[in-house]
Amino acid sequence: MTFLEKIRQNALNDPDRIVYRLESKSEQKGRTELTWGELESLSDNLSGWLKDNLKTDLPVVVYGHKTPWMLVCFIACAKAKRAYCPVDLSVPRERVLGILDSLKPEMILAPEADCELFDSAKCLDINSIKEYAAIKSEPADLSTLTDTEDLVYLIYTSGSTGTPKGVQITRGCLDNFIKWGMTLGSGIRESEHPVFMNQAPFSFDLSVMDLYLCLYSGGTLIAIAKDLQGDMKLLFEAFNRSGINVWVSTPSFANICLSDPKFDDELMPGVQKFLFCGETLPNHTVSKLHAAFKNAEVVNTYGPTESTVAVTGITVTKEVNEKYEPLPVGAPKEGTKIRICSEDGSVLEDGEYGEIVIVGDTVSPGYRNNEEQTKKAFFMTTENKKTVRAYRTGDKGCMRDGQLFYAGRIDLQIKLHGFRIELEDIENNLMKLDGVERAAVIPNYRDGEVRNITAYIMPAVMPEDSFKAGVKLREEAKKYLPEYMIPKKIIFKETLPVTNNGKTDRKALAAMLDRH
Repeated sequence: MTFLEKIRQNALNDPDRIVYRLESKSEQKGRTELTWGELESLSDNLSGWLKDNLKTDLPVVVYGHKTPWMLVCFIACAKAKRAYCPVDLSVPRERVLGILDSLKPEMILAPEADCELFDSAKCLDINSIKEYAAIKSEPADLSTLTDTEDLVYLIYTSGSTGTPKGVQITRGCLDNFIKWGMTLGSGIRESEHPVFMNQAPFSFDLSVMDLYLCLYSGGTLIAIAKDLQGDMKLLFEAFNRSGINVWVSTPSFANICLSDPKFDDELMPGVQKFLFCGETLPNHTVSKLHAAFKNAEVVNTYGPTESTVAVTGITVTKEVNEKYEPLPVGAPKEGTKIRICSEDGSVLEDGEYGEIVIVGDTVSPGYRNNEEQTKKAFFMTTENKKTVRAYRTGDKGCMRDGQLFYAGRIDLQIKLHGFRIELEDIENNLMKLDGVERAAVIPNYRDGEVRNITAYIMPAVMPEDSFKAGVKLREEAKKYLPEYMIPKKIIFKETLPVTNNGKTDRKALAAMLDRH
């Protein structure tokens, strides 16, 4: 059953149940809700209007944050057989213009913005969206929406040239991801109508995990708006009333929450599963989660946007957490093969480190209107006598014990005093030290060359004497790191900045470095 068929079935079975609730400081009483029945009927009506009025099959930009109307627009586009491209309000204007220049859309749906911002395409504001979604239309004929190569959505990611790249995801990619995602951990049981948490903005593909697993399982999605994520008191109040069963976030966001001792199973007694993706999951984070949420599973996953959210997964039990450091990111899902390749493209043996190449049924067909970058990253190959798509990730890793181990970005490699150094290698080893909650390492450049390295440390307890604490930490780091990899300077911070996607904000740290 396709995701659209499942959404319709869930809506018919229980139309009055809540499918989406927004927790925000700015909304009335902090909440805005959407029922399953409303999602189905409003998206049917809006899709009818789109089919009648759009002259092309170009993707539709959906510009906003987390209003329930974002979901209505997404599903309406899918039913109208137009891919949608979510763009969050937090995206800088110049980057938004870059996306529009790449897509050249016929239509922009802007449920949370003024249409005067856009002049390159027809734009509907919230009043127009509501008007057209209220016009009764025939239910979308889902039998015509089964071509696995039709696009469902595009998400723009950073490009090394500074120009964003639009990753295209097909119906087949999404359906195959959902099928596997429903099995993560001990599995997601549809009969329980699970409550999912949404932390990431919809323009970050981690949100695809919580959104579509929720829609497929007939659950409820509790979306945490950006303004609430910065207010721990109100955030924890929202957590307490949420009834969340499945937590989906980056490890950084969980670490922020874990810094408060009240973040435990008394605050959120319904949590059954933590699903992590987007960055490295530290062992100490898992230990804290096991202690705070005694009956919850912790699942580590890995995958770039180009392969539809995630392609490997593992339940990190206490035994797994004790056996491996750093943790594995899991075994490949059904329909996916992981190859570890050398620079010349040859496949390496287990235990050897090289570039992670993903082969399988959730790999994107490539970047929108960007043939040059598509050719560099994507290719066709043969697996089990079938021709399938493959993607060169630019990530470093190895296979061992049937599990993939991620070892950082190849492009986060620097050269210092003739030595090649992986920045994430230093970070992972610093986080092995007692009292280190998070670590981020930034290279210091002068005249285009790396002269030394600075580490930003978020400690369990801020030291009274930062200089002495830094000297001690550098000495302890010698247990794990050679001298040339030990940061010259250590700066302690109560918190480390994160991006809108919940990842460590390296640009913000580099800007701080200039001020120190």
